[in-house]
Amino acid sequence: MSNATHGIDPALARKAWASLESYHSGAYFAPEVQKNYEELGAHPRYSYFGGRAAPMGAVPAEVVIATFYNFCPDLVRQAVPAVWEAASPEAYLRARLDGMDAALRRVLGDRVDSPEVRRAAELARTAAEAAAERPEGRPLFAAHASLPWPEEPHLVLWHAQTLLREFRGDGHIALLMTQGTSGLEALVAHAAVGNLPVKFLTVSRAWPEEEWDAAVERLRDKGLVRKDELALTEEGAQHRKELEAATDRLAAAPYAALGEEGCTELARLGGPLAKEVGKALLPWSPKR
Repeated sequence: MSNATHGIDPALARKAWASLESYHSGAYFAPEVQKNYEELGAHPRYSYFGGRAAPMGAVPAEVVIATFYNFCPDLVRQAVPAVWEAASPEAYLRARLDGMDAALRRVLGDRVDSPEVRRAAELARTAAEAAAERPEGRPLFAAHASLPWPEEPHLVLWHAQTLLREFRGDGHIALLMTQGTSGLEALVAHAAVGNLPVKFLTVSRAWPEEEWDAAVERLRDKGLVRKDELALTEEGAQHRKELEAATDRLAAAPYAALGEEGCTELARLGGPLAKEVGKALLPWSPKR
């Protein structure tokens, strides 16, 4: 029986997306981006919310809480509307794009205009534009999709991957809501997978220790997290696998525009680029 969704295997679509995820997420850590935010007068802890929420406009904290999902609401309310008092959404968008331009040029050098980057950008943009035809129920993605496209290939690739990431993320949140999983419980489950340092997740999302511990206990009571450590049980691992598979299915449609060959080519071209960007910009990536 075929696993194809919208004419594409979700596992293949996931591979194409995952191959470039570090290329997108470097924007949250690149010193060039952070420097630009600081020049706007934004508090370093809060600038993330300004940069990522800016496509939606100067929205209130409640909208950010809803669309970002797993951050402690108290942290969001400290950041918003303070970030809009420091600078306009348009200023954050320019600071983010200019910062990523500088960061990618530093990391990739002359390759920002290479045939590989140009082709990867073309493929990723095709998928992202296909995603833009399906904005329903995906508010954070839809806001990003309303932004103008940059012209340079390395930034086209970054913007396209950003759209595809938010498209996937909105679908993931929808699935969590159907399960009755709160943002904090989703964060604890993510920590239990072990892909990211627990300290990074707890500090960046700013949940009080007692609330974090209570969420851990709830997941233990459900049989999803082990009693002796923050790790998934066998049942929890199966639950996570099913959640990710469902997320893959919801996120697959844009990649049907590429077909099997296009997805494979995007993963082949994007993987090495994202790996290099990740090593340079992501704090948890192994450094040479």
